[in-house]
Amino acid sequence: MIPFVLVGAGWRAEFFIRIAQQLPDRFTIQGLVARNQERAKVIKERFGVPTYSDLDEALKHSDPSFVIVCVPRTQAPKIVIDCARKGIPVLCETPPAHGVDEMLELNDALGSKSKVQIAEQYIFQPNHAARLSIVASGILGDVTQAQISIAHDYHGVSLIRHMLSVGFEDAEIWATEFKSPIVEGPGFDGPPTREEVRPSQQLIAVLRFGDKCGVFDFTDDQYFSWIRSPRMLIRGQKGEINNFEVRYLKDYASPVEVDLKRTYAGHDGNLEGLYLKSIFFGREAVYTNQFVPGRLTDDEVAIATCLEKMHDYVQGGPSFYSVAEASQDNYIALMIHQAVKSRELVRTSRQSWSPSRSDHV
Repeated sequence: MIPFVLVGAGWRAEFFIRIAQQLPDRFTIQGLVARNQERAKVIKERFGVPTYSDLDEALKHSDPSFVIVCVPRTQAPKIVIDCARKGIPVLCETPPAHGVDEMLELNDALGSKSKVQIAEQYIFQPNHAARLSIVASGILGDVTQAQISIAHDYHGVSLIRHMLSVGFEDAEIWATEFKSPIVEGPGFDGPPTREEVRPSQQLIAVLRFGDKCGVFDFTDDQYFSWIRSPRMLIRGQKGEINNFEVRYLKDYASPVEVDLKRTYAGHDGNLEGLYLKSIFFGREAVYTNQFVPGRLTDDEVAIATCLEKMHDYVQGGPSFYSVAEASQDNYIALMIHQAVKSRELVRTSRQSWSPSRSDHV
């Protein structure tokens, strides 16, 4: 059982609550801290979670493995630093801070001994974890290109860096954005109630990391849209992954095509439950869901992975997503937006949170 205290009561905080409720033998929320008492009352009545207006008060009534900070990026650094100074391990939602100056201050304040990690979950989503497993196997050869239309800003950058095995190397960035009409689909408040055409904002960026290239492409309605699909193309000299299709060379004259296949419980009369079981690459399981029988979305499975990895980290295990890594993702995302505004090629520069030498992920 992994106990935690949650700071924040917004939309994103509910993901952590749902995970704990779906997997009560794995996770438990010992308290939730919310400044908005009306929101705290809603959370308490809806989920039965004990709520507090102050973190110190919550900690008096709990013994968590770590604290999750799930508040706006402008507020998170102060809470993270306060916890770190008290020796309290922290899992902080993305991004770790708002701008470059704030990220520099945060990294400097934390130093190397603070137990702080960032809940960057996209590399742990089942589809992406399966693709990263294939990349790591070497079957594609050296991967030099990643075209990703999956997630916004730092999330998309994180996927590009990991697919390309890029650490803190400098990047050259060209970017543009444009609007096109789209019939409005579902959103935070649910499905549409009438047909309405509105502008859809799309951002496209090309990132060059030496001899490796990433293409970032995202529209502001993509997370919920019924008609804007996620896309991913990963290319190496011996093969590629095109969404769920993998093509590679067994030898120079023997091409192979294999589709990634998701397997589920609960389909066609199966009574095990309703959840993702595995993702297969031919006969090999390249991803196995460790959070069965919880009825979780892919994103919730990824967040649950962060929770388990954070607990392992607190117990002396390895870092899985450092403040420095998350700062680098957000820094590159900020520079993408700068490239859009300037309409010029933008070059990143090495920041103080970077390791002393280039460190591949």
